[in-house]
Amino acid sequence: MEQLIAQLIGGLAGGAAGGKAVKGADLGNIGNLIAGAVGGVGGGTLLGPLLGASGAAAGGMDIANLAGQFVGGGVAGAVVQIIVGLIVNKMLKKA
Repeated sequence: MEQLIAQLIGGLAGGAAGGKAVKGADLGNIGNLIAGAVGGVGGGTLLGPLLGASGAAAGGMDIANLAGQFVGGGVAGAVVQIIVGLIVNKMLKKA
């Protein structure tokens, strides 16, 4: 459960940062947060093990594991937010 929360928080932060960092990908505050959260949870599950977040330590929380999940969620959240933002904004300009 802690891993999911770390991914979600990382995704929220990554989505907010990605929307402000890439011109043309901003979906507004709520849009950035939603896209980032979805990407953070989905991508954090995939990127977490690659960044060293293999599983919880026996007997308690592992800070390195949570940090890996947070970073994985943040990176994935930013990537998903940027891709979705660019696509949505491109479609809105054509319409």
